[in-house]
Amino acid sequence: MTRRYDPERRQRIIDAAIRVVGRGGIAGLSHRTVAAEADVPLGSTTYHFGSLDELLIAALRQANEGFAAKFLEHGSFAGPGRDIADELARVAGEWLARDRTGVELEYELYLAALRRPGLRPVAAEWGAAVAELLAPHTDPATARALIALVDGICLQVLLTDTEYDAAYAREMFARLLPTVR
Repeated sequence: MTRRYDPERRQRIIDAAIRVVGRGGIAGLSHRTVAAEADVPLGSTTYHFGSLDELLIAALRQANEGFAAKFLEHGSFAGPGRDIADELARVAGEWLARDRTGVELEYELYLAALRRPGLRPVAAEWGAAVAELLAPHTDPATARALIALVDGICLQVLLTDTEYDAAYAREMFARLLPTVR
């Protein structure tokens, strides 16, 4: 039996898992549903991902990369003299303005770590990346508080179906940041 070389298969499986979760939530995720979505044999999903948690970790890591990339793409936190509150408000607004289903999916994967301890280190990665960006501008405790506030504001927008209010977000971020003297 000849094995077909398919270097993209693992990525197609991850992409399929993200689509499955996007349509039906994590409860709808199984090796079988992902294999059907990716149009691969069931054995391929279990070959690349021995458990659903392994598959969720890969999907969450990919979702995290999208969120962290939003913070990194403009280099908006680089250099001294930046208005960090304004930058955080702008980036959060841009992220929420994307496809809402995609943003909800990213949070669903992120929040899955509440029930799946194996996902927690991956869920924490984006926060660590953002804290690193904020490090030149504030202390570690304030950076963590700002990250928690970003999460809180974004979740409230998603859960209440309200519009993102950049002015409110900027004001709340500014309250956490020490004033420059």
